[in-house]
Amino acid sequence: MSADLDELRRLRRARDRMDREYAEPLDVPALARTALMSPAHFSRRFREAYSETPYSYLMTRRIERAKALLRRGDLSVTEVCFAVGCSSLGSFSARFSELVGEAPSMYRARNHDEVRGMSACQAMLTTRPRRARGGQKKSVSEKRPVAAPA
Repeated sequence: MSADLDELRRLRRARDRMDREYAEPLDVPALARTALMSPAHFSRRFREAYSETPYSYLMTRRIERAKALLRRGDLSVTEVCFAVGCSSLGSFSARFSELVGEAPSMYRARNHDEVRGMSACQAMLTTRPRRARGGQKKSVSEKRPVAAPA
């Protein structure tokens, strides 16, 4: 196996760990150990391979899971925050609002009939945050139209 393919395999192993253990307290040094790299080299190579930092990737996974839990409606925003591995409600709410375009409490309160009949995989793809121009992320199906002034 060439060095590049081996490195990509190790990066994928760290990314897969983030997908599986998103609710655990993961940091760059721990993920770098999974990829058998130094933290700085891991961060650089992860960003080159996946076009986002390890932290950004992990937070996107956490927000995706939070959206699914909030759509169920049986957990409070605080419970969801801690269930997905975030330790600060303020940071969670700010990141959620940045990626989704609305506060977690507003997202939880609104109607989600458009994804109720979908499989979990389809719902995840439909509601996944996407990087918009200018570096901001917006969810594909959840861009809310701005009301015209009255």
